[in-house]
Amino acid sequence: MIRHLVHLRFKSDTDAATKQSLYDRLSDLRSRIDGIEDFQTRANLSVETPLVRGFLDMFWFDFRDVAVRDAYLGDEVHQAIGADIVSCLDGGADGVFVCDIEL
Repeated sequence: MIRHLVHLRFKSDTDAATKQSLYDRLSDLRSRIDGIEDFQTRANLSVETPLVRGFLDMFWFDFRDVAVRDAYLGDEVHQAIGADIVSCLDGGADGVFVCDIEL
């Protein structure tokens, strides 16, 4: 299984409803792409503020395998949602950090 972790630094004026709408759209990918095992969102609760560097939000997908992860990455709906997310981030693409791990 592959866990695809995405850490986000939203612009300060991005409200909770906008974030939730983006997360809902991501969650809907589960019905579009076979092999997505789970989708979760969380807030970063770290007290190490200098090290957090504004990355206060995150989400992750659990993919059955690398092939599912690759299908997700190439999916046009995912790419459109990703572009909408990047437009809400402080620094654009610099406001996202992605890490994939094997479980």
